[in-house]
Amino acid sequence: MSAILAVTLPFFALVLCGYVAARQGLLAETAIPGLNGFVLFFALPCLLFRFGMNTPVLQLLNPTVLGVYLAAALLIVGLCIALTLSPRVQLKDAAFGALVAAFPNTGFMGVPLLVALLGPAAAGPVICTILADLFVTSSLCIALARAHDAVAGAPGRSAARLAATQALRGALSNPLPWAIALGALASATGLRPPGPLDRVIQMLADAASPVALFTIGAVLWRAGQHAHSRTPPTLYLPVAALKLLLHPALVLGLGLAAQRLGAGLGSFELTVLTLAAALPSASNVSLLAERYGADNGRIARIILASTSLAFLSFSGLAWWLQAHPLGPAV
Repeated sequence: MSAILAVTLPFFALVLCGYVAARQGLLAETAIPGLNGFVLFFALPCLLFRFGMNTPVLQLLNPTVLGVYLAAALLIVGLCIALTLSPRVQLKDAAFGALVAAFPNTGFMGVPLLVALLGPAAAGPVICTILADLFVTSSLCIALARAHDAVAGAPGRSAARLAATQALRGALSNPLPWAIALGALASATGLRPPGPLDRVIQMLADAASPVALFTIGAVLWRAGQHAHSRTPPTLYLPVAALKLLLHPALVLGLGLAAQRLGAGLGSFELTVLTLAAALPSASNVSLLAERYGADNGRIARIILASTSLAFLSFSGLAWWLQAHPLGPAV
């Protein structure tokens, strides 16, 4: 357990540093969007490009990995909406709650943390989860959130088409899948950036992990400051529990079932997927909720609760998987 904590503690400590820096005014609130933009548009794409470039394409787009992970994510989305939809939590808020229940912080936290914990081979399965969440999970939940607004302007199929188009456009405007695609292209063709450009990419990639973790804390503080209503714990703690407990349990259960059916899912890949699902909720969902007019206070509290509790739950699961390995690869 001490070896696990030696890896996980610095990651969560950097998140705490960002939160404290923003709360104490050491980091101006006006600087947080710029910090987030640096990570999202420069540092993290370079990190994902380098991992993609050094990972075989079949590991980046493993259909079994994608299938198992997506099945668990869709189950979590459906279950979360069914459990939380109420007069107090309308469809838009329920959809964003489902998104934070199913969308782990794989980009800002998961890639560097899981690579540090399990080695460079973990990059391939983690990148698979990022693609699945960006193109399917987030698009579905944003489309559901937009459905009510779209109905007001265009009835029937036009409303559904408009919501789906807007969600897909949002996924395509995200730089992360394009960075992964360029990395996969470099991996397939064997092409590499020229020396000076490769050095710039490496320097930005090296900055991704610490700056992204620091930014998570700052974004969480900012989201709390912009909350417009008080949210009782019964409206956010159960969703955080779904994220941290049920999501990884579903991934593990579906993965073990796939292995028994003879699917090409190795135990190492299943371990990576399970730990990815156990990560806290993606912090940037609070910015999306704010943009689309959802109850950002509730979303921010779910993310904050899952991030605070994940240090114990994630570390405990990592230790359990180390003490009880899943067996030989399929």
